[in-house]
Amino acid sequence: MDFYSFFNSSTSYRIRIVLALKKVDFNLNPVNIRVMEHKAEDYVRKNPAANVPLLVDDNGFELGQSMAIADYLDARFPEPRLIPEDLEKRARVLEVANLISCDMHPLNNLRVLRYLVKELGVSEEQKNAWYHHWIAEGFKSLEALLERADSGNYCFDNQVSLADCCLVPQVANAARMKCDLTPYPRVLRVYEHCTSLPEFKAAAPAVQPDYQP
Repeated sequence: MDFYSFFNSSTSYRIRIVLALKKVDFNLNPVNIRVMEHKAEDYVRKNPAANVPLLVDDNGFELGQSMAIADYLDARFPEPRLIPEDLEKRARVLEVANLISCDMHPLNNLRVLRYLVKELGVSEEQKNAWYHHWIAEGFKSLEALLERADSGNYCFDNQVSLADCCLVPQVANAARMKCDLTPYPRVLRVYEHCTSLPEFKAAAPAVQPDYQP
């Protein structure tokens, strides 16, 4: 199995966590999105969305989009189950995962920030204000969802799920961008617990072979 990833991509980070939790062996292929390697012709043939991550299974099946990859891996390697089979629990996990992956991440990923600066001419201060605003909007909702779920060390039911795999990279990026996360104690509790686990540590950006300080 081949996995195409960029060390600092939160979408790649999500799937590295999933792969680590499921103990799946894979070959990691770095794709440097800072220098537009994801736009290379041979890569786009594999992944028409021209982004990371990309999973290529041993049978040649190619799949982009982190949430689709997570669902595929959960079906392919069912232990530990990250998307619950119970109807209501499944819905709650996906509610949190999609809040992060659909509402928060797309507004603050590299290509959006690059467009704001290079095409719209916003200042560094304005770009950061944009980032901080949407992080605050998203985490306010996330904190409320975790409160409703009576979260503890994990988002739900004191066991790891796809919601945790999405939460950790988003918090890491927000911290890197110096967002104030103190208003979100439940979010931080999940983050601090999960990042203490060996599987989450193995997926962290700083230990990837393409890491750049």
